[in-house]
Amino acid sequence: MAQTAKKSTGRPKSAPKSAPQAVAKTTTPVIKRNLADDSKKPKVYTIKKGGGIWYKLRQRDITIFDEQAGEVRLLQYAPNENSVFADEQSKNSIREQIIFENKMLTVPYSKPNLSKYLDLHPDNIANGGNVFFLIDTEKKAEVSLEKEFEVLDAVGMVRDKSIDELLPVAMYLGIDTNQKNMEIKRELLREAKGNPKRFVEMFDNPVVKTKSVIMSAVDFQILKADTDGLKWYDSNGLIVSTPAGQNTLDIATRFCLSEKGATVYEEIERQLSKI
Repeated sequence: MAQTAKKSTGRPKSAPKSAPQAVAKTTTPVIKRNLADDSKKPKVYTIKKGGGIWYKLRQRDITIFDEQAGEVRLLQYAPNENSVFADEQSKNSIREQIIFENKMLTVPYSKPNLSKYLDLHPDNIANGGNVFFLIDTEKKAEVSLEKEFEVLDAVGMVRDKSIDELLPVAMYLGIDTNQKNMEIKRELLREAKGNPKRFVEMFDNPVVKTKSVIMSAVDFQILKADTDGLKWYDSNGLIVSTPAGQNTLDIATRFCLSEKGATVYEEIERQLSKI
């Protein structure tokens, strides 16, 4: 008689666990850069005003006060000399004219004596002169980049902010807010690109918000902005008078931002909230 296999008691044995898989770590690659040597960059000088196609820098009898030596010294450019001071140059020094072409003069790093001569020259704007100056290319690039970032910030506000957040600025700028939302944004985008810094600052400017609230109250016939002053529409009661030749909305805005006009502004906001 065949024997039947006995059933094992207890929990069945679990399958052996597989080894945990290693999680690949992502690391930022180290990028090696071959940065340019600033000391080998040419220096560019330019004429402030005028100059024309060809401008010869004055070089005769140029003296400066040398603070280290404590005396007045004759400044002289000679390509074959290391020093720019006449009393340190040899008898065989050969002077050379310095010419700006099309208002520009580029000095390579291999001519440090010319660069030093120009840096010390009394006609250099840095020394109180009014003829030429050194173009700071790094600073120029920094300023240009900063302006680009300002435009991006301003454009980003038009893109990301809700229409309710944009309407006060639109009203302050005189944009018709009865247009479709995208039409309002298109006009705001033009303003943002035209003066990005001013545009961004408007969103935190209490004058912008206050004036837009007053303009909205005028549109909904809560207020009247007459030439002689701001008035309540229903009673024709004068809130604040407008001096001759001034704008009623501007006067009303300044009034509502004052301590005296704070309660009036609260009432304007209350009535608007009921509409």
